[in-house]
Amino acid sequence: MYNHENLNGRVAVVTGGGGVLCGGFAKDLARQGMKVAILDLRLDAAEKVAEEIKAEGFEAKGFACNVLEKESMEKARQEILEAYGTCDLLVNGAGGNNPKGNTTKEKFEMCDLENTCEEVKTFFDLDPSGIEFVFNLNFLGTLIPTQVFAKDMIGKPYATIINISSMNSYKPLTKIPAYSAAKAAISNFTQFMAVHFSEVGLRVNAIAPGFFSTNQNKALLYNEDGSLTPRSEKILGHTPLGRFGVPEDLTGSLLFLADENYSRFVTGVIIPVDGGFSAYSGV
Repeated sequence: MYNHENLNGRVAVVTGGGGVLCGGFAKDLARQGMKVAILDLRLDAAEKVAEEIKAEGFEAKGFACNVLEKESMEKARQEILEAYGTCDLLVNGAGGNNPKGNTTKEKFEMCDLENTCEEVKTFFDLDPSGIEFVFNLNFLGTLIPTQVFAKDMIGKPYATIINISSMNSYKPLTKIPAYSAAKAAISNFTQFMAVHFSEVGLRVNAIAPGFFSTNQNKALLYNEDGSLTPRSEKILGHTPLGRFGVPEDLTGSLLFLADENYSRFVTGVIIPVDGGFSAYSGV
């Protein structure tokens, strides 16, 4: 379906590459002939995606690393240099949420002031350590890999960084304040980096996926019998295209941003891929 010949032979680094969406990114890039380094905290997950890519006849290798530890990232960079050479495309996909940064209710009510039920978690019960974890994973998990790999990318006329934001960055969703705020920070940081690196040949953009069914959110979207949860029904009721996204829905945006023949004058943008969710007012 896609033919981006000038990506052939280049090196792509994908953090969080063992997950559903970023694993899909890795496969999309490999199918264009890129040598893909798949980075993940779980080496087995990274290697699984790499094996699936190699089974199709393309090039990939899994690497274990922690995006929150610069020393770990430097070690991965050195291993990638030895295997493939310097990075041409960095996809900052590592991220996620934590229950400690969530509320259980959409809106605070007066009765919640005296509610001591452990199952009900309000704004006042949010755990600062959970908030910190979510911000670190998403924001520092983008900053640190960029600090490690961008030095090798500077001066290349086609070098590109693609961050993974979220449609939550446009409108904060109920119940997940930490994750929404962290992704808003990613969008803001993307624009900062686009300006900061504009004179050294490095474009920086982001993709903001809408609602995709992944391993992380499956329990929130589906009941044990496979039916939709009330939250899912609300989501799809506000999604004009009427379904959840699948990894293939992100391929076009990914390759558009990666290929300078298509996006050489595009930097500092955040592309929403959300089935129209952010455009729908609800009436």
